[in-house]
Amino acid sequence: MLTRHDARAIGAPRRRADLDGLRALAIVLVVVYHVWLGRVSGGVDVFILMSAYFLTASFLRRSDDVGFGALPSFWLRRFAQLLPAAALTITAVLAFASMALPSPQWRAVWDQSWASLTYWQNVALADASVDYYARDEVFPSPLQHFWSLSIQGQVFLLWPIIIVGGVLIARRFGWSARTVLTVVFAALFTASFAYSVHLTAVSQQEAYFDTAARLWEFAFGSLAALVVPRLRIGRLLSIVLGWGGLIALVTCGMMLDVGAGFPGVAALWPTVAAVAIIVAGHAPHRSRASVLLVSRPLTSLGGISYALYLVHWPILVAAMVVVDSTRLGVLEGAAVIALSLAAAWALTRSVAVVADPIGASRRRDLRLIVVSLVIVALPLAAWQTASAVRAATLDPTANPGAEVLMPWFASRVQEGAALVPLGTELEDEWIALDGPCDDTHRPAQDAAAESCVQSIVDESAPTFVAVGDSHAQQWLGAILPVLQNKGWNVVALLKGGCSLGLDEDGDDDCREWRHGAADYVTASPASVAMFIGTKAIAESDEERVPAGLDRVVSAVAASGTEVLLVRDNPRFGEDMFACVEQRGEECGRDVSAVLATENPAIPLAADPRVSVLDLSQYLCPAGRCPAVIGNVAVYMDDNHLSGTYARSLSPAVQAALAQIPGIPIG
Repeated sequence: MLTRHDARAIGAPRRRADLDGLRALAIVLVVVYHVWLGRVSGGVDVFILMSAYFLTASFLRRSDDVGFGALPSFWLRRFAQLLPAAALTITAVLAFASMALPSPQWRAVWDQSWASLTYWQNVALADASVDYYARDEVFPSPLQHFWSLSIQGQVFLLWPIIIVGGVLIARRFGWSARTVLTVVFAALFTASFAYSVHLTAVSQQEAYFDTAARLWEFAFGSLAALVVPRLRIGRLLSIVLGWGGLIALVTCGMMLDVGAGFPGVAALWPTVAAVAIIVAGHAPHRSRASVLLVSRPLTSLGGISYALYLVHWPILVAAMVVVDSTRLGVLEGAAVIALSLAAAWALTRSVAVVADPIGASRRRDLRLIVVSLVIVALPLAAWQTASAVRAATLDPTANPGAEVLMPWFASRVQEGAALVPLGTELEDEWIALDGPCDDTHRPAQDAAAESCVQSIVDESAPTFVAVGDSHAQQWLGAILPVLQNKGWNVVALLKGGCSLGLDEDGDDDCREWRHGAADYVTASPASVAMFIGTKAIAESDEERVPAGLDRVVSAVAASGTEVLLVRDNPRFGEDMFACVEQRGEECGRDVSAVLATENPAIPLAADPRVSVLDLSQYLCPAGRCPAVIGNVAVYMDDNHLSGTYARSLSPAVQAALAQIPGIPIG
């Protein structure tokens, strides 16, 4: 057990009001930069560092409780302090989402609510940031800011173990606990910082949310808590460090692109600035900078800083939704800040009533945590369940989709039927095959191999290969039922955002994939290869053949494989599914405004092994391209067919293929 003398020897600093002011200043910068400048300030990095500083200092001052046996009580107390305010914020976001956000965004809010509640939001956002198929919304997620709180929650579990472990090891061998912990956190700082620099250079979006890439900022704060109390600095150095740190901190977001460059080397700017301020405030004669931090406005904000961070972002996003813009004016921004301050004060006061540390006990802390979880989990689970039940009880005959345009079906639209797919089901509308390609069908080139998926019925059956971007994937929805009915094997090389046109724009990864995919399909013994033969331009009739696709088509046809070129669908300047929810039937376009008068891929079909599949009459009947056909949403965003509508096209695909002599599918 650590005594008070041991705690002082380790270097546990006294509670300092100027550091409460520094924490408040960091949150103020976060709010101001978010609301008025639309940028990231670096204040979150300071908040991260300060949380480790306070955590380390607080833990070391616990002279009677430092030991592994005290950790459960610490964890219960800490999360009992944090969760109630977080739970109330998440619940408010759920209420707002149910009333103001379009249904396609609900599922993301559900997932992020669970992730935020369980301190896993940074992982969820990292997965979404590298997912091409994640839906891009007009406005940011109202729970996006929980990424930093999730990292802190994870560290609050880890840090006490490190501290107690270091103290016990020092005791066991008679070493200085301060020295042991300094070495431990210095090693952690070095390893995490090196990893952070590397990952930021390789994949900055992933690094931004990666806990391991952020640990060095926590370690920096812990080192400050251990080392700064042992320093002795003069008045002049205190002035330089204090003002230099404040100026650097305030201007960080202006000088650096924090959102695109952190948390690598650039993150040293705000964290070093914060440590400079910490050191300056430790001097016997504090500088004016340190005095500024203990001013009444900042110390008052310090008491509501956590709540202010929680509420400001959802309120900002709500304001964006109300004014229908991601940019707010000066007065609108001022209103957001004023409302955020009022909400933060109210949230802090209300939580203080139930989470006051006086009279705290394990049982009460556990009860607070459970109640906080239930406050979110109960309405969230009920909302998700109700949506799932609604989806499961829909009558499939009420939504014939494209079949209403096929005379041989004589299908009719059922009045009053619900539109399908439901907005909450859009993420399931992407067409998928059974799994990754096996060794028999896997391309030799790595980039192509990573994109290869298959559905194999019988190795002796004919094989259909589809190659292209997400549009090739969506059109598989119309063709796949026909292939499955005929017993064909299907192999697909699909890379979102990367069409097969060899001369189209693209990054190095896309270009590498294109050449690997083209080589594979040229050498493949497949019976038929499918490509997207045209590329529609949003809100334009300038539809064209992807640049360089003709060379791929010629090479594949020369190899003996039949080539099927599918005409692209119209693309739009707005999310057509959201348009239908808001404005209904008026969301369509005249076909002349979104597709070329004649299919641009027709000249490629001069080769007898090349055929064209054009289903535009089922997307734009009678010269009009509606957003809903047969009670089915034709599009799930601004340019992709919904899987439900694509599947309803399969009878038309079979009829069309039956008219193509070289392709024995129809």
